[in-house]
Amino acid sequence: MRWAVWVALLLAGCGTVRQSDLDAWAGRPVSDLDKHPVFLTMPVVRTVASDGTEIRNYVNGREIRTCSGRRASGLSNLVDTGTFNRFSSCMQANAACQNIFYVNDGIVTRYTPIGTGGARCYTDERARPDFSGATTIR
Repeated sequence: MRWAVWVALLLAGCGTVRQSDLDAWAGRPVSDLDKHPVFLTMPVVRTVASDGTEIRNYVNGREIRTCSGRRASGLSNLVDTGTFNRFSSCMQANAACQNIFYVNDGIVTRYTPIGTGGARCYTDERARPDFSGATTIR
């Protein structure tokens, strides 16, 4: 019985991805992302697609080192598409929320969070481009 109550409380506290939080990024300058207090704290892996779209993966998870092959602080470097794809494939087995941003001509065109390894992504006001307060990331 105690187990069922614990699970119910845990599920009640789970966040969800709100479409309005994702849509808030469309059309925003990439400088908003570069200065965002939450995403600024996450390791990022970047690449450029063949059509010139920059793809940024801000990883909210603990096991990024197992897939990066280097220290997390060094991940902000631009990597080739093959390295980016290998990293993304490796992360499928690690619990993380991969916050994928697509950027064209200095403008964010789309934000897509993807949960991997059993992790669930969530968004709230802290994921919006105009957030500037203090927070605790879970």
